[in-house]
Amino acid sequence: MLQNSKLLSLDSLITKRERLRHIHKTCVLTNGCFDLLHTGHLFFLQAARNLGDYLIVALNSDSSIRALKGTGRPVITETERAYALAALECVDCVLVFKTPDLEEEIKAICPDIYAKAGDYSLTRLHSGERAALETCDAKIEFLPFLEGFSTTNLIHKIARAGEIT
Repeated sequence: MLQNSKLLSLDSLITKRERLRHIHKTCVLTNGCFDLLHTGHLFFLQAARNLGDYLIVALNSDSSIRALKGTGRPVITETERAYALAALECVDCVLVFKTPDLEEEIKAICPDIYAKAGDYSLTRLHSGERAALETCDAKIEFLPFLEGFSTTNLIHKIARAGEIT
């Protein structure tokens, strides 16, 4: 079994968040699938971490990714994705969520800052998540998007490489 001390339950994360709030640490929350970690993910996660003192990555579960992207995804299981994210110095904790959206987790964590890549906008955010962020008075930050890097592109590149003889 992969040991992952940065993988927290929501209850543990709420307790941790209260301790961080008490010592005036800025918590940044982001979320995503992070299937097949690539340069774009790393660029974004480092930038998100630089927004505050503590970076929480809410990771889509395998079932939520299948609902979003179809039966062929994720390529990497949630356990393996969580382990990879937790190995990154810029990530302070990982929370796997199984629901289609992050509304309840946002309300429970109440981050100071919510970060998304620049391919998102206020209108593209899930309306319930946006409302939860507004309730928490979280600042929403859209970070630069590194063009040319995506899991879909990486999957296509890997498939083409398999065809090379």
